[in-house]
Amino acid sequence: MIVQLFIPCFVDQLYPQTAFNMIKVLEKACCEVRYNTDQTCCGQPAFNAGFWEESKSVCSKFIRDFEGADYIVAPSASCVGFVRNYYPKLFDNSAAHNQVKDLGKRIYEFTEFLTDVLRIENYSAELNAKATYHDSCAALRECRIKEGPRRLLAHVKGLELVEMNDVETCCGFGGTFSVKFDDISAGMADQKVRNAMATGAEYIISTDLSCLMQLDGYIKGKELPLKTMHIADVLASGWE
Repeated sequence: MIVQLFIPCFVDQLYPQTAFNMIKVLEKACCEVRYNTDQTCCGQPAFNAGFWEESKSVCSKFIRDFEGADYIVAPSASCVGFVRNYYPKLFDNSAAHNQVKDLGKRIYEFTEFLTDVLRIENYSAELNAKATYHDSCAALRECRIKEGPRRLLAHVKGLELVEMNDVETCCGFGGTFSVKFDDISAGMADQKVRNAMATGAEYIISTDLSCLMQLDGYIKGKELPLKTMHIADVLASGWE
């Protein structure tokens, strides 16, 4: 099975090891992983800021970059959800309409691809720790991802997974929201971190590094005994 990677901008710049760990897991599942070095952004930041025409130019490039790929896999439900749900709006009644519909059927968030396409849930990972899982808004509401990541984590040897209160509540990131409404964003991060701390967890795990970046910034600012970890990093733990 040939898989094309889409690595979001902030993962490429700030968390490249997560991308390498995703490759590690996919290759363990006998996928042939390819990476188009011409890829850039999915177009979401410009779209969310109200620059729809500029976003459309970036989205058009994304369509060209991944034309012909059987499967496109990304470590971000936020980007995947944007491609699936907002590309059809941007390209409605355009020549790219059918291309966009087809693209939406070929792009998957990492855990979604593991559970729904590969149908492999045990990767022989090992992490001796207590953790709690954060449902990102994009995973939960745009990609309808809920149980899949938890099933994957249930197979991680030594990992105790405990649910926090208000698990489906936003972490407060929301892209530019965290910049424009920083006080509200910080308050939402505080609530999420307090709920995680109350479980006694050592780690917060999620599908989305954007959420984890927000929470990690708050955690480090308060010098709290809590760490964040992307699920790809968890699944690549404990084996070579």
